[in-house]
Amino acid sequence: MRILRLSWRAAARLSWLVPAMLAAAEPVRAQSPADLELTRIALFNSGVGYFEATAQVNGNATAELKFRTDQINDILKSLVVQDFGGGQVGVVGYAARDPIEKTLRSFGVDLTGKPTLGELLNQLRGEPVEVTGLRTLKGSILGVEKEQVLSPDGRTVQVIERLTVSTEAGLQQVKLAEVQSIRLLNEKIDNELQKALATLATAHDADKKTVAISFEGEGQRQVRAAYLLEAPVWKTSYRLELRQDKKPFLQGWAIVENATENDWNNVRLSLISGRPISFRMDLYTPLYVPRPVEQMELYASLRPPEYEAQRANATGRWQEYETAPAEDAAALAPAPGAPTVRARRSKALEISGDGYMELQQEVPMALEGAGVQSVASAAEAGELFEYTIQTPVSIQRQHSAMLPIVNEAVSATKVSIYNPATHAKYPLNGLELTNSTNLNLMQGPVTVYDDNVYAGDAKLPDMKPGEKRLIAYALDLGTEVLVRQKPTPEELVSLRIAKGVLWLRHKYVDQRDYVIKNKLERPREIILEQAYSEDWTLVQPKEPYERARGVLRFRTTVPAGETVTYPLRLERLADQSLALTDLGLDHIRFYLKTKAVSPALQTAMERVVALRTELDEASRNRANLERSLAEAIQDETRIRENLNTLQKDADAYRRQLERFEKLETRIEQLRTHVAELRQIEEQRRKELQQYLLSLNVE
Repeated sequence: MRILRLSWRAAARLSWLVPAMLAAAEPVRAQSPADLELTRIALFNSGVGYFEATAQVNGNATAELKFRTDQINDILKSLVVQDFGGGQVGVVGYAARDPIEKTLRSFGVDLTGKPTLGELLNQLRGEPVEVTGLRTLKGSILGVEKEQVLSPDGRTVQVIERLTVSTEAGLQQVKLAEVQSIRLLNEKIDNELQKALATLATAHDADKKTVAISFEGEGQRQVRAAYLLEAPVWKTSYRLELRQDKKPFLQGWAIVENATENDWNNVRLSLISGRPISFRMDLYTPLYVPRPVEQMELYASLRPPEYEAQRANATGRWQEYETAPAEDAAALAPAPGAPTVRARRSKALEISGDGYMELQQEVPMALEGAGVQSVASAAEAGELFEYTIQTPVSIQRQHSAMLPIVNEAVSATKVSIYNPATHAKYPLNGLELTNSTNLNLMQGPVTVYDDNVYAGDAKLPDMKPGEKRLIAYALDLGTEVLVRQKPTPEELVSLRIAKGVLWLRHKYVDQRDYVIKNKLERPREIILEQAYSEDWTLVQPKEPYERARGVLRFRTTVPAGETVTYPLRLERLADQSLALTDLGLDHIRFYLKTKAVSPALQTAMERVVALRTELDEASRNRANLERSLAEAIQDETRIRENLNTLQKDADAYRRQLERFEKLETRIEQLRTHVAELRQIEEQRRKELQQYLLSLNVE
């Protein structure tokens, strides 16, 4: 028997039972007779890594791999096992995992839902126990009751739990807060409780899980296991050195992180660019299909059927860039026996025209020939691009490393890039960079050095070989740009009528001048970016330098110390529709006076004006007559009220009666006339509508 010691502070919770079981729940790890050593790793940009482990086995053998519990799903989804030399792969075994709630419900004491001590004792009703505290009770549990009592200050209500035990002396109660220990006298129930606690402790275990792979065969042979695991995305960073007498030099580093629980010792490492689809699926947790519960016919009872309502069916350029000149490509090839890098002298400390400082150095900052060599060879891998590290790599677990993967000269031209949305006054110092290497350059930050000094930071997009892109790295304080907008009123260029609708075509003009002032003593290449959408047409100049998504780019050269004006004109045509039946005559007459009206359209619109005039006149006549009719009806009502107040033999009564009779006659005449005018108005409206529907004039 086990004695459970309680304090009054833990009476409402069960967590006091768990710590005592943690030490006993420590799992036993299996020893692997054949060690699989990690030999190859390939990291992808989609957040996964390919891991390959090999071993030499003799005869029947079992190799073990250890993983974190959260990695088991990836192992079950991707594991590939191979036995070379005539062997055969046997069973791949691993510890199954049932939902913890399902396991807990299988014990005689249910610990699901974090039961309190009172709730646990209610589950044990009828079980023999020995309770010690202020007094000792021995008997069977009858239950736990809750009682609300006022606190000593009489302001708050406290809930007190009382345990009722059936003893030889009768039913006795004790407050749970006064209980010091409870001993379960039923050894079977006590064991069930301990097993449930051990299960809870195992669920908290964060140790690795073992996957055992059995190999069956004879003699010495090699075996291999490959799998995918979640891995940090490998990243790239670049250093770009701008040189006056040579091509810019690009140096790229791959940043690799070993986030696994194992050291990487002399592994073959590949870095693969591209984004293959990868996902996670829970294959480790057992799935149970819910099954219906059928009753014996003897116990089944007839119930009124219920039917679900019927468900309705658902019906419901990029600009191509010029390649680098042939002599530039030839200049990239190193001369036989030439060193990889060379050093250059820096200038004295001065403020350059580009607005950044040059620092005096004993040894110039030069990337080429600085002892850094690319350790990667590049090749296409299916639809992806692979950097293969040529020398074995060793990285300790939970450590990172930087590996040089690019170390070549590239083609680039200095430009100043102006976009008013970026800065209204100054352009940005930038480069028109061409990927003249044979490598796919991954996106990443670029630290730019110009003439041995730091010039700024840029961001490199993904670039394929031969692709050209713009990058910017600093504000160009040596160049100013002023945008002079030239407001141009909209112009009505054409009109047409189609089935009663007047279509107006307006022309909108965006005309501006870019006034570019070069304050430096050397010419500047300026690239202007103008926001653009497909409904606008470029008029001046005829063609842009290049088109990009959402912008047009224009290029111009500004001589040293001079100011250049670059004119730009865009036009847009927009159609507007107006229903002629709803359009006022004044508006129609206004459009008749415009220069865009053709003779045929003018004749048609004059006919429309005439029909509208007739319709409006008929409408006015009908409205005037209806107004007179309403006034006559009001007079008739007033006279009728007067007649009710006068004596029938009085002269005033006879006069009012005579007026009443005349009004009745007039009202009848007005009603007849109004009906006739309504017919005339309706006829005029039909004539206008039929004429409008027949029109198709430009």
